[in-house]
Amino acid sequence: MPKLVVLLEQLLAPVPGGTGRYSRELTAALAATAPAGWTVGSAVAWHADPTPAIIPEVEGPHLLPLPRQALVAAWDCWLPCRRLPGWGVPLWPGGDAVHAPTPLAPPGPRRGCELVVTVHDTVPWTHPEGLSRRGVGWHRRMIGRAARRADALVVPTAAVAHDLPRHVPCPARVHVVGEGVTAAVTRLPADAARIATGLGLPPRYVLALGTLEPRKGIETLLGALATPDAPDLPVVLAGQPGWGQVDPAALARRFGLEPARVHLLGRITDQELAVVLHRAAVLAAPSVAEGFGLPVLEAMAAGVPVVHSDVPALVEVAGGAGVTVARNDAAALAAALRTVLSDPAAAQAMSAAGRRRAAQFSWERTARRVWSVHLELRQGRELRQGQPRRVIS
Repeated sequence: MPKLVVLLEQLLAPVPGGTGRYSRELTAALAATAPAGWTVGSAVAWHADPTPAIIPEVEGPHLLPLPRQALVAAWDCWLPCRRLPGWGVPLWPGGDAVHAPTPLAPPGPRRGCELVVTVHDTVPWTHPEGLSRRGVGWHRRMIGRAARRADALVVPTAAVAHDLPRHVPCPARVHVVGEGVTAAVTRLPADAARIATGLGLPPRYVLALGTLEPRKGIETLLGALATPDAPDLPVVLAGQPGWGQVDPAALARRFGLEPARVHLLGRITDQELAVVLHRAAVLAAPSVAEGFGLPVLEAMAAGVPVVHSDVPALVEVAGGAGVTVARNDAAALAAALRTVLSDPAAAQAMSAAGRRRAAQFSWERTARRVWSVHLELRQGRELRQGQPRRVIS
């Protein structure tokens, strides 16, 4: 019985972020939509407690024999490792096919197996200031290697598919496969009022979701809310601190924004996210670089009006259901937020348009398209080898 193994190391990272959510939701959906005869498993580096990487209906996680940093180094410097006896492709995670939902991937496919890698964005080239110097180098190497050696690449938007070949040669086929909306964030839990009280949510607020790092545009958002034309509302920031030491409290002081207007929630659960989303007056997504923009999609699914930057991926995902403003333009962002919040009829129309747009995305649809990539590769290999074609139901 063939097995697809998904690498879930991102779920064990200190800051899983959006790629962590992608890894979890995609893997669960792959298990739920597995073709007849296939199973789905997972693999991670060696950890004393891999519990966060356990997903129902997914076998594993299988623990590779190296801890995270050693595994990253082994796959990064694979030429010396490939000669170790019995390894073939060093530290192959097992299975007949492997899907890497982040650039952390084996250096190439093992004979008789397929390797597909998801590349989320081109930030290491277009906005290297959004990563550490070491991170830029590592992402460029791993994405470049995946483009050369993987059997196929998956990217979340046509914007990434268009931009990626400008930075790396892409002999591997590139497939545009969007993301989905987690069902848990689209419906309010029964104890929503208690959760809102526990989080200290204001009655009405501007919301921003995502890891707190420079490319998310938090500085632009807080600067916008400090302008005279901005709506007189607090801002709720939901997301863990990431790279770059973004300090919203210090930014608020710099802009003369009252400290009480900035609410930091940190990392929250899906149930808490559902409450935070449904109580928001508007979502602000002022990023300077994105590959998809899952917060925009989740907000639209919850019926929240969205104001987003003109990053091509955000424009693509929003599909005209949000209000677009120029990147790094605090005055334009403030004006857009005020327009949305001062016109209930327009906000209601945006809410309806956003729900319609979000309905076009689902993790089930994402998983089925990812399965099609893997199965086409396998059938193609079997045909080249002269084997009978397997019929997939």
